[in-house]
Amino acid sequence: IPHPRRDFPHHHTQPYGARREMGAGTMKTIRRIIRSEAGDLDDLPGWTILALSALTLIGLIVYAGRGGAAANTVQAAAYAAARDASISRTVEDAVPHAQAAAAAALGSNVTCIDLDIEIGGNGLSTGIGQTGTVTATVACTIATADISFPGMPGSITITKTASSPVDPYRER
Repeated sequence: IPHPRRDFPHHHTQPYGARREMGAGTMKTIRRIIRSEAGDLDDLPGWTILALSALTLIGLIVYAGRGGAAANTVQAAAYAAARDASISRTVEDAVPHAQAAAAAALGSNVTCIDLDIEIGGNGLSTGIGQTGTVTATVACTIATADISFPGMPGSITITKTASSPVDPYRER
């Protein structure tokens, strides 16, 4: 009866049952593929392709998640701006109140490169006893690096609108 270890072919440089570590040989293969056009995607080890795909997927998930959180924060700023504008006594007072409320709602959660707030609606110009609303549109331009990975170029503008009713019986 042949002995499993003694009769095993000895052309291997590693002991029987040892696992080969991925290392310099894999890096040489990657460098060869990058340097020459003779390399093919089939030459890359499977784990390399899987790792690059996983990193790309993780990056997209981070971008979508942080982008959604930024959009929710800008929506909250629009609601705060509309609410503060609707309790202002005059149209002239409404804009600075809305800007202050939007900036406070954004806080340190979202850093806007450019913040634009527009106030509209007929709520502040209606007479006593008449209903009306004030609308606030908040446009916040955010650096792409703030919602994805540091150093990523570009920017994205998130625009949200909210309305708030004006009390028809309060003094204007």
